[in-house]
Amino acid sequence: MSALLEKYFTTDVDEVKVWYKAAPVSKFPENGGACVKYNDKQIAVFNFTREGKWYACQNLCPHKMEMVLSRGMIGDDCGTPKVACPLHKKTFSLENGENLNGDLDAIAVYPVKIEDGFVYLGFSE
Repeated sequence: MSALLEKYFTTDVDEVKVWYKAAPVSKFPENGGACVKYNDKQIAVFNFTREGKWYACQNLCPHKMEMVLSRGMIGDDCGTPKVACPLHKKTFSLENGENLNGDLDAIAVYPVKIEDGFVYLGFSE
């Protein structure tokens, strides 16, 4: 596994030790994504307004090893919110990171909360 990928691991909400204040809600496009830097990680944050939910995952595509997932298209696959990599259209669940095509490893996902007009991302470190 690439050293880049080793930095990313899913954090469940009950494992959160740090709620990182990423940016105001207004800085994120509706039904789209933006990249946020946290320490040495790039995190893709999605404002899925059609669903009224927010999601966060690693920005690193495990296929092409490029920081591009925040520029991917978001949508729904049989009730599962997903992001499609803009380079090769492989799709990943925004809920648990699973590769919905079944041919790649899962990506890391992170909890998101909105408070007082700001987006917070949850990390275990």
